[in-house]
This record gives sequence, structure tokens and C-alpha cells, in this order.
Amino acid sequence: MFFMDSVKWFDRKFDFGFTENIFPVLIDRLKSTPEKLFRKIKEIPPEHLVLRVNDRWSIKENIGHLIDLEPLGQRRLDDILQGREEMQAADLTNEKTAQADHNSRSSPYLLQEFSVLRNQTILLLENLDKNDLLRSSRHPRLKIPMRTIDLFWFVAEHDDHHFERILYLQNQLRRSR
Repeated sequence: MFFMDSVKWFDRKFDFGFTENIFPVLIDRLKSTPEKLFRKIKEIPPEHLVLRVNDRWSIKENIGHLIDLEPLGQRRLDDILQGREEMQAADLTNEKTAQADHNSRSSPYLLQEFSVLRNQTILLLENLDKNDLLRSSRHPRLKIPMRTIDLFWFVAEHDDHHFERILYLQNQLRRSR
């Protein structure tokens, strides 16, 4: 399989000009991430889940990072719903992920923890009305207003960014055997 060098997350550009109702598809996309991760990592030998390539996060650390950031998406949703001008900032150093030692946790534990957190997010989103989806707050790093629907498109893109990293790592580890 051919892999291009992925764009660094902080270098990505986003266009949130959605005018159609993508919310049902977005909810489905967010719901599917835990299952996608489960299906992908069950194919990978356990000893490969903790290996780093080019001193970047391992597969378990990528999953752990999603766990670490899920509460941020929930807090940012609250910022939007409460009418705050700007959403809470992320820790751009990813200190929580660096200190968490996700490699010491079992894969089932990591997947279960992410699934529980993501289900909490989905419940919050499923209880929103149309007006809630259109409310907005400024993203602290991107310096642009984001509607609720934009924020969770951003979250889904972040999920896919780390899923891509997992695929890349799997391919690199397969090639090195």
C-alpha cells in the first residue's frame, strides 16, 4: 500500500463552509471511530502496538491521545452552548499524552476507555437541536469561529489523522519484519 507523507496536524487547513445538513453523517462518522480502531489493531501483533517509528508515537499512544483529547471536545461543545467567545485551548505540547504512559495499558482497556468517552460525546450531540448546531465560538489556535457542526467535523478529521498514523505505523512495522 502506498503512503504519502502526511501533513502535520498543526499545518492542516480547514474549510467549514457546510451549508447542507451533514450532521447525521458526522454523528455516524464519530460513532464508527472506536470500532474502526478495534478492527484495525486486532490485526497487529501486540508487540508492535508499542513500537515507535522515527521517535513518533506508537499505535497505543495514538489511541491514548484520542482518549486524552475527547474531554476537550466535550468542554468546547459546552463553551459553544454557553455562548463563550472563545473555546478552551488545547495543550499544544501534548503533555498529557507524553506523561500518560499509554503503552503500559492493555489494548482492550484503551479501546474501552475511548469508546466510553466517545459515547458520552455522542449522547451530548444527539440531544442538540438545530439552533445548537449553528451556534459558534472562536477556535483558539485557528482563530476562526466554529459552529458545533464545524467543531465535530474537526474532531472527526483529527480521529482520521490518527487512524492514518496507525495505518502508516502498521505498514512500516510490516515492512521492517
